Amino acid sequence: MNQRFRITRSMQENNTEPSISLDECKDYFAAKPDFAYSQVLTVKGPESNMSIDGDFFMWKQGDVEIPFRLYMGDLYVAISNEAVVPKMIEIATELQADIVEG
Repeated sequence: MNQRFRITRSMQENNTEPSISLDECKDYFAAKPDFAYSQVLTVKGPESNMSIDGDFFMWKQGDVEIPFRLYMGDLYVAISNEAVVPKMIEIATELQADIVEG
């Protein structure tokens, strides 16, 4: 089972922008050549496919795409492999946000 983390500003007391906006994410990730925006995440299983609507910033890591999902002002990511950890820290730092588990 993967651990899930949230990149958030909700814990910061003096932040004038407590949530991370879709426009902010689109601008931020557009400058990252290894990210692409998608409004649908398709999860492929052995017997079926499932589509999830939302705002996803897909990180291409080798042959794998790892979704960072914007939901209610926070970015969520599951740690599916160790390469995600430094990328998550980089994103949180550049967005001036915190990382919390959950």
